[in-house]
Amino acid sequence: MNTQAINARVLLVNRPAGVAQASDFAIVDAPVPDPAPGEILVRNHYLSVDPAMRGWIADVGNYAAPVAIGDVMRSLCSGKIVASRNPDYAVGEYVTGWFGWQDYAAVGADRIVQRTSPAEAKMALGILGLNGMTALLALTTIGEPKPGQTVVVSTAAGAVGSAVGQIARIHGCRTIGITGGPAKVRDCVELFGYDAAIDYRAEDVGARLAALCPAGIDIYFDNTAGAISDAVMPHLAQKARVVVCGTASYDRWEPWPEGPRVERHLLVKRARMEGFVLFDHMDRLDETVATLRSWIAEGRLTYQEDVLSGIEACPDALAGLYRGENRGKRIVQLV
Repeated sequence: MNTQAINARVLLVNRPAGVAQASDFAIVDAPVPDPAPGEILVRNHYLSVDPAMRGWIADVGNYAAPVAIGDVMRSLCSGKIVASRNPDYAVGEYVTGWFGWQDYAAVGADRIVQRTSPAEAKMALGILGLNGMTALLALTTIGEPKPGQTVVVSTAAGAVGSAVGQIARIHGCRTIGITGGPAKVRDCVELFGYDAAIDYRAEDVGARLAALCPAGIDIYFDNTAGAISDAVMPHLAQKARVVVCGTASYDRWEPWPEGPRVERHLLVKRARMEGFVLFDHMDRLDETVATLRSWIAEGRLTYQEDVLSGIEACPDALAGLYRGENRGKRIVQLV
């Protein structure tokens, strides 16, 4: 039944205080598992690398229980079913799910997120997966974009942010991206169609926003928190909406971050701030992916992928993400 004798697995071996480094993981070989009744055996082709992983391995729980020391690193993956003891899933099908950083995974149907295809296996981890879904649902359900409004996005060249900017433009909005470095500024404008982009490493974010958004910001899609968001808040327009999607500027979950108080901005401008976690909206997966797929086919939505090769790339992949090395959605390719 198994197609090879060894299953290389990436295990969490240390609880990092901040962003996990390569030394916090170990690659350990084990036998390829046999699926139990009701399970399938998936040969992973692609492994996802996501900023949220920092929270999944923190020493305190947040919206997901921490990965245990000695366990396979939690990850969405796409792969091919090579053995099945579940009548609903056939050998040869491609699926995406919570299979972890490893070559093979024997899992039940509850770990499967969606069926996919060889052509869309990578996209199912990014633009047709959690990243694209988060961009579309968070922007539309909380941000409520309307034609002519101004949308500002932090980490604007990232897997989520780049999609947010394009979806905002599809809804008729003017878009301003905040990103780090001249290459990503060019990506924002030339590849993702932002009307303007700000390099937070080289420019005064507040001053640039004042010049670019004289009538204020209607929607702020916040992937960073921290100093970047502090610079955005004074420029909110009346009835602005702030979508809190990530806190990438913080390297740890404890202690809770402190900084400038935003209450008066929200009060005086009658603005609204709300957090978004995609796991609350998985019942909308099919309709959301269908919409994203149609926009890609129409040429209205594009994406970048940053593909690393081999399971040996996994231990340093998350740290590299936080170092800003990636250009687009980071994925590790195994096959």
